[in-house]
Amino acid sequence: MKVLLDACVIYPTVMREMLLGVAGQGVFTPLWSARILEEWARAARKLGPQGEAQARGEIAMLAVTWPGAEVTWPPSLEARLWLPDAGDEHVLAAAIAGSADMICTLNAKDFPRQVLAEEGLTRQDPDGFLHGIWQAQPDLVAHVGAQVLAKARRLSEHDWQMRPLLKKARMPRLAKALG
Repeated sequence: MKVLLDACVIYPTVMREMLLGVAGQGVFTPLWSARILEEWARAARKLGPQGEAQARGEIAMLAVTWPGAEVTWPPSLEARLWLPDAGDEHVLAAAIAGSADMICTLNAKDFPRQVLAEEGLTRQDPDGFLHGIWQAQPDLVAHVGAQVLAKARRLSEHDWQMRPLLKKARMPRLAKALG
């Protein structure tokens, strides 16, 4: 399964680490575009002067880890698309160009199901998506969660517990499942 990751699910660190950790186990193939990654880098500026630099470093590492994940498309593809927010049409274009099965996003209202269905796509939020994977492969998702938790503890010097970490990352169903 190919899944286009919107910038809003790549930007939050724990969410990104969970999604890419599960993808790294072969459950799905992640996709994105240069513009999606640029949105992440620009959003990281809000974290202060080092935020954007850190995001750009992580983006460079993504290019090495996932060399085939970045998709491109001709301008004519995006020109024929319509979404309630025209600023998100590039996300739909990337999903179509990458032959994605799904768009993983937090912006449900900007990606109407009927519009996506016309392109052979669905959408799901990261919590529902990862919870569904957990239902099918609980040990795999628990293993990824343990790795993300260990990294969060190491990087933040905070004694995080799984449930609060995932709830803070806006993944309450997964938090309950793994907590």
